[in-house]
Amino acid sequence: MDIRVAAYAVIVQEKQILLAHWSQGGRSGWTLPGGGIDPGEDPAHAAVREIAEETGYRAKLGELIGVDSKVIAAEHRLSGSGVPLHAVRIVYTATVEGGQLTNELDGSTDEAAWFALDDVATLDRVDLVDVGLRMRSA
Repeated sequence: MDIRVAAYAVIVQEKQILLAHWSQGGRSGWTLPGGGIDPGEDPAHAAVREIAEETGYRAKLGELIGVDSKVIAAEHRLSGSGVPLHAVRIVYTATVEGGQLTNELDGSTDEAAWFALDDVATLDRVDLVDVGLRMRSA
């Protein structure tokens, strides 16, 4: 089994949430900004780095709101590696401190946008968005 540890942030301002559009291997959906932690990298630093890469914003992390763990069966993995993936997702709150909304180039996301919280349920999104919003409201 492979393992992937990643850090993400729920960024809500004025009843809107900042999401990144993930697109890989013919699959896509809106997700929380964030991503994989590099070897030796602190999870909080990874979240801030990934937010900047995917959205163009400089973020200030708030509290750690939860850790989500799930196993993705081998047949559902994009890599085609033939083994399951254990995904450990560390989720923080964050606020935008500066920068300008910018889409990532040559990455796993291709767009970043703000959405009304009331509209999230209508979006084509990955489960992490719902997980993060539940953690935020707990």
